[in-house]
Amino acid sequence: MATPMNEDIRRAQQRFEELQSLLQDPAVIAARDRFALLGREYRELDGLLRLHRELELVDRARTATARELKTTSDDDLRVLAERELAALTEQAQSLRDRLNAGLHPPHPNDRKDVVIEIRSGAGGGEAALFAAELFRMYLRYAERNGWRSQLISESPTPLGGFKEVIVELSGGPIYRYLKFESGVHRVQRVPVTEKSGRVHTSTVTVVVLPEADEVELTIDPKDLDITASTARGHGGQSVNTTYSAIRVLHKPTGIIVNCQDERSQTQNREKALRILRARLLAHQQERRQSQASATRKSLIGGGKRAEKIRTYNFPQDRLTDHRLRESFHGLAKIINGDLDPIVKRLQAEEKRLAGEHAR
Repeated sequence: MATPMNEDIRRAQQRFEELQSLLQDPAVIAARDRFALLGREYRELDGLLRLHRELELVDRARTATARELKTTSDDDLRVLAERELAALTEQAQSLRDRLNAGLHPPHPNDRKDVVIEIRSGAGGGEAALFAAELFRMYLRYAERNGWRSQLISESPTPLGGFKEVIVELSGGPIYRYLKFESGVHRVQRVPVTEKSGRVHTSTVTVVVLPEADEVELTIDPKDLDITASTARGHGGQSVNTTYSAIRVLHKPTGIIVNCQDERSQTQNREKALRILRARLLAHQQERRQSQASATRKSLIGGGKRAEKIRTYNFPQDRLTDHRLRESFHGLAKIINGDLDPIVKRLQAEEKRLAGEHAR
């Protein structure tokens, strides 16, 4: 009997095959904007179909284990089978939840790739070091989900931290999972440079922007002031002799984007314009959100940098999410990219508040 999910998967498979043909069409390849949009949809569907195949394998393993459980008379084997069945059931539910979320995103932006901007705040060198840890945390979370990452720009510090680092994550409905990360992240711990053992408090600002497509957000070239310069190192010294670094000023809003990660001026220009589009889209949405429900804004924080959303307390091995008013233990696992427990709670709370507002 066909289930709603099976019907959704059938349609996804049909659309995936259609996209395979479209992306080989010379006319589509020549239309850059359309090719980019279709390519994103293709990658998203590819990820969902991979999830579905993984779920099918797990379900088959569950069926085999359940059959074994019914037929075995050995107590030790029964205990092992029960444990394996419980683990497979949990894995299947997690895959099913992710598949459902991908098939039915609640908001158009939830399907989008993202640009993550991480900046050190109060706390000097310790804040910069924690900015680097958050950067690695998001990269590891991306790896767990099969997303791709591309460094856009970085301002490293001598001790291995970042004053600022900007990265693009692509290859899935990423904004759905990371939109709650925008805000101030506070860390409490003993810095490596602290000899007296005192706990310091530092802050890092994270901004997660859904990427805007050229067809979605048009920028008038007359509104841009684009200048090129040589790339700069830690102390401001020039690190190359070509004018590859790009600075883009959007005159109507005053938004400035700098990009010097690539050696090619053209590549840096393209990256800078992608970031600018994302920031302009966020700027537009923030104005719209001022008219949105207070309950929704109180949960996701509207992406405002002044809002403290989370505290990482290392001496007590505890992360506290201040929007949920809940704590999670096991900071080493979380910093290593195990964000799913927190993300799922935030998604559930968003759904609950949206339901209350609808009533």
